[in-house]
Amino acid sequence: MKNRFLYLFVFLGLNCQISRLTAQQPPTIPVGLDAYRMWDKLPLQRIGERAYMISTYMREGGNRAADSRNFLWMGKSEDFNVTMDVVGPGVLYFKRTNHWHGSPWHYVVDDHDYVIKETGTDDPENAKKEITHATFLPEKAFPEPLTFTWTKTKGADLMWVPIGFQKSLQLAYSRTFYGTGYYIYKRYANEKHLSQPIKAWDVNDVPDRDVVDLLSRSGSDIAPKDIPAKQGTIALDNSRKVFAEIRDAGPSVVRALKFTIPLEKAIDLEDLQLLVTWDDRINPSINAPLALFYGTGTLYNREQQEFLVKGFPINIRFDYDSQQVELSCYYPMPFFKSARFEIAGIDPGDTEIQYEIRYEPYKDVAPNQSSYFHATYKDFADPELGLDMTLLDTRGVEGEDVWSGNFVGTSFLFTKRNFLQTLEADPRFFFDGARTPQAHGTGTEEWGGGGDYWGGETMTLPFAGHPVGARRGDEAKNEKDSYHSAYRFLIADAMPFGNRAVINLEHGGWNLSKEHYRTVTYWYGLPSASLIQTDELNVGNEQSEKYHAYHSPHASEVEEITSRYDGLSIDTFPQEAWELPKDERDHYDRYIGSEVFAPHTETGRYTRGESEFSVHLDSKNYGAMLRRAFDYSFPNQKAEVYIADASGSFDPENPKWEYAGIWYTAGSNSYMYSPPKGELGERVYEVMTSNRKFRDDEFLIPARLTQGRSSIRVRVKFVPEDRELYPGYPYPKKSAWSELRYEVYSYVMPNFVVK
Repeated sequence: MKNRFLYLFVFLGLNCQISRLTAQQPPTIPVGLDAYRMWDKLPLQRIGERAYMISTYMREGGNRAADSRNFLWMGKSEDFNVTMDVVGPGVLYFKRTNHWHGSPWHYVVDDHDYVIKETGTDDPENAKKEITHATFLPEKAFPEPLTFTWTKTKGADLMWVPIGFQKSLQLAYSRTFYGTGYYIYKRYANEKHLSQPIKAWDVNDVPDRDVVDLLSRSGSDIAPKDIPAKQGTIALDNSRKVFAEIRDAGPSVVRALKFTIPLEKAIDLEDLQLLVTWDDRINPSINAPLALFYGTGTLYNREQQEFLVKGFPINIRFDYDSQQVELSCYYPMPFFKSARFEIAGIDPGDTEIQYEIRYEPYKDVAPNQSSYFHATYKDFADPELGLDMTLLDTRGVEGEDVWSGNFVGTSFLFTKRNFLQTLEADPRFFFDGARTPQAHGTGTEEWGGGGDYWGGETMTLPFAGHPVGARRGDEAKNEKDSYHSAYRFLIADAMPFGNRAVINLEHGGWNLSKEHYRTVTYWYGLPSASLIQTDELNVGNEQSEKYHAYHSPHASEVEEITSRYDGLSIDTFPQEAWELPKDERDHYDRYIGSEVFAPHTETGRYTRGESEFSVHLDSKNYGAMLRRAFDYSFPNQKAEVYIADASGSFDPENPKWEYAGIWYTAGSNSYMYSPPKGELGERVYEVMTSNRKFRDDEFLIPARLTQGRSSIRVRVKFVPEDRELYPGYPYPKKSAWSELRYEVYSYVMPNFVVK
C-alpha cells in the first residue's frame, strides 16, 4: 500500500513537471469548419498559419467614395470585375460587401466559376423598399448564422462560410456600383499539422449541421457546465481587490468568466476595472473597463432589449424579471500555475455583484504550445492628427519585447457625441515587422459588420455588432445614448503572428477625426517567438548579393526607387479638410499641406528571367516564410518557386530542385475606379495610379522542403502575365519580377517555460 502511494506521488509530480516542459511538436491547426468545432483551441499556437485581409481600399490613401468601386482589374465581360485574386492553396474565411452591391458575385475556385447571388440583386433600386428578409442564393450553401445579409446587419452582406481552394481563388463583381468589400483568407506552411486536408469548395457543399447548431447557440452559455467553479459576491468599494484566485489546480483553462450586476446600478458599474493575471506574471493580461471588455461602450440599453451583445464568445443579457444584467465571456483562457482575478474602480456605495468562474483541466498541452488570453485597453481622448491610432503593439507588453499568438478581436467606443462620420476610418494590421499591412480594411463600421454607419441602428450578431447608440443626435435620450460602439470577434478568421502584432485604426477617413475612442483588443500571446528572422538579402547591395550567392543573369542594373509603402494613411492632408466647419477646421490648419509620410529611397532590380540565392534557416524549423519588398508598379507579379537543400554536402553546380509553388501578387499601384450612373449602370473605366510603389508580400515555403535544413537555395522563375487593366488598355508597365529585399523567417517552437 505504501509503495502505491509513493508511485502515485511520483507520478503526479512527474506529470506536473512534464506539463511545464517544452513540447517539440506544433499543435494541430483547425482548418475549414473545424475552426468552429475546435474553437476552444484558440489559445494554441498556429505555427505555419498566416492570415491576410485584403479589400477595395483606396490605394492613394484616403477615402474616395468610401473605399468603394476600386478593382484590381476588369475582365473582358461587363460582369467580371476582380477585387481578389490569389493563387493557392488556402481557405477564405470571411467576405463582406455593402448590401447586395456587386451581386451576382463570381467565386472562381480552382478555375470553376460559381455565381452567387443575393435576393436584392434582381431589383436593386427598390430592394430596400421591397425586401424585408434577404438571403444568399443558393441558400443551402450559405445558411445563417454563417452568413447574414443587410436586413439583419443594417447595411452589409457577411459570409463566414469557409471556402477552400487548392490552386487559386478569384472574387469578381458583376456590378461596380458601390462595389466595396473586404476578405480574410489564410495560407498554411505545414500540411502535416492541419486538422484536415484543404478541399476545394463546391457550390453544392452545405455546411455541416453541427457547426450551424453550435453558432446558433450564440448568446447562451456555451461553456462546459459540469466542471469546477468559483462563485461568490463582491462588495465594491474604492480599493483594488482580489475576488478570486485559482492555485494548485494544475494546468487549467477558464471556460467562463461571468458577472451578474444590479440593473439599476449597471451604468454606474460599467467602468469598473477588470484585471486578470496569469501564472503570477508581473502585470495583468486583462486590464479593461467592464462594459467594454464585454463588447459595448456603455450599458445604457435604450430599447430595453434582452441582449445588448449576443455574441458567440461574449454576451450581455438583461433580465428584467430579476432586474439584473448578466455579462459572460467564453473565450478560453489557459494558465499553468495560477490565475488571479481583481476588480477596481468607482465607489458605488453598498452595491454587490456576483461572479462565476468555471475552469477545467488543460490536458496534453505544454506551455510553449499555448498562449495567454489578453484584453488590452487604450483610451484615445485626443487622437493624433495624421497618424493611425495603435490599439495594440505587443512589443513592450508586460515588459516583453517578443510575443507570438493570435489576434482575436476588438471592442471599441468610437464617439461620445453621435458623430458617425469618424467611421470612414480603415483598420490596418501589421504582423511580424511587415511594412505593408497584412490586413487592410475599408472602414470601421465594415470591420464591425455593418454598412453605411448601420443607418444609425443597433444590431448584434455572433461575431460583429453595433450594440449601442441613438440613430441621430436629436433622438438621444441622454448623454450615454450618444455613445456608439462596435465589436468584432474572430474565431475561424483569427489572425496569427509569430513575434509582434501592431493593430492600427484610422480615426476618420484621413486621420483627422478628434472623436474620443476607447478600445479593447482581444489577443492570445506567449512571450516567445514562433517566427524568427534568420536571414536577409538586400538586392542591389553588392556585399549582400555576394554573401547570398545571388545570381540573376537577366536582371536589370541596380535601380534607385523613391516612393512610399502601400498601406499608409495619407501623404498630405487633403483639401477636404478645408470643407469642414470652421470650428472643426482650426486645429487642422497647421497640418494642411504638410508631409506626414515622407518618401524614401530603396535599391533593387527587376527581372523577366530567373533569380537564385541562398539563405539560412533554423534547422529545427516547421516551415519558412519569405517576405519580399518590391516595386508594385510592375503589375501581376508571378513566379514559380523552387527550393534545394543548401546545407551539408550541397552541390552548387547541380542543385536538387523541388517545386514549392506559385508566388503571385495581383494588381499593381495602377487600378480601376468605376463609378457608374446608378445601380444598373454600365461600368466606367477610370485608371487610378497611387504614388505608393513599395509593397511587401509573403510566400510560405512548405515544411517538407525546409525541415532539418540549416540553409536552402531558392530559385524564383518569372512567369509572364499579359493581363490588361481593362479590355484594350494595358497596364502602364509590362509585368516583371521586382526584387528589393528578401527577408527570411523560420517557424519554430517557442522557447518558453512557466517559472
